[in-house]
Amino acid sequence: MPGTSITTSDAGSTATQPNPCVEHTGFFNWYTRFVTGPAVVRFSPEQKLRLALDNLINPWNLATIFGEASIEVAANSHSPYGPGFPGWGRLSGVNFTQDMTDQFFGTFLVPTITHTDPHFHRRPDLSIPRRVLHCVSQTFWQSADNGRDTINYSQIVAPVFDIAISNLYVPGQQTHFSADAERYGVDLATAPIDNLITEFVPSIASHIHVHVVFVQRIINHVATNPP
Repeated sequence: MPGTSITTSDAGSTATQPNPCVEHTGFFNWYTRFVTGPAVVRFSPEQKLRLALDNLINPWNLATIFGEASIEVAANSHSPYGPGFPGWGRLSGVNFTQDMTDQFFGTFLVPTITHTDPHFHRRPDLSIPRRVLHCVSQTFWQSADNGRDTINYSQIVAPVFDIAISNLYVPGQQTHFSADAERYGVDLATAPIDNLITEFVPSIASHIHVHVVFVQRIINHVATNPP
């Protein structure tokens, strides 16, 4: 597909070549977002929307959403969602809607308005300490469509919309300002976790053949929802 690329990196090398993604006709190759390097490819608004849709309906993403709901309902049958299959269905619907809102604002709308790149770029050409620093800094700083660095509007602005909209339908969620500010702070503080997993897991997955997306969502959930 035009507009996507794979960057191969030996020590100090960042050669970029086009990747047509024939096996994912009409959608982005999910694994490509984890193996691309520092090269920036300009995405059109349509491509950003299609990327958001693919992120949402990817089978691994859906399986993780439904799996998380199963575990949570089994662990706490007295939650606002209720026990059994009805509770699982309600919680799955809420989780799916929250993910849909996050993808719409964080991957499509905000990046389209601000002309920024909607995904994190790995830097396997750097040393490990500098890669860690890169993961943290990209929470606040990202690449624009023109290749220059700019504020990470997706990470800073999009959660505000996510929280405001979730207050309208998530059962049992506190909606006062301090609770919203706490959720925003947690979201911002845990954002580097996603970048760190995206940066370092591909090298592990290449040896054990684990689907990176599945591993990423599981670790993200454990990190943001401690026992």
